[in-house]
Amino acid sequence: MSPVRRHLLVVDDEPHIGLLLRPHFERLGYVVSLARTLAEARRTLQGGDPPLDALLLDLHLPDGSGLDLLHELRAATATRALPVIVLTAEGEDRILRAAEGLGAALLTKPFSPSKLTARVAAMLGDAPPQPPPPAPSVPQDPR
Repeated sequence: MSPVRRHLLVVDDEPHIGLLLRPHFERLGYVVSLARTLAEARRTLQGGDPPLDALLLDLHLPDGSGLDLLHELRAATATRALPVIVLTAEGEDRILRAAEGLGAALLTKPFSPSKLTARVAAMLGDAPPQPPPPAPSVPQDPR
């Protein structure tokens, strides 16, 4: 992991995805923002503080398609090269090809958090992050 803390935005309407990924990535030193709708994702993208390093994006959201957001990102100069991994259970080839055609990597649900972590690190050009060492244990009193 680089010395600069990487900021990830996870856009997924399934609460358990955020509950799983946020602590996992934060334990590895990432800053993680969560959005459950396209509107929330757009607000986070406009805020830009801290700036995003990567986006983990579901395609099926309550207020539209993640593909729409991906199109917007690629049309804007500031986000054209933002690394995106699409996290999806989508099986329709046309939709998956569209996401890949917009420069997104694909990871199908269910996925392994460690596999996702490795993909994010590789996408950002970072060394694979290592979890912090466990706290030293306190020796028991022999009495």
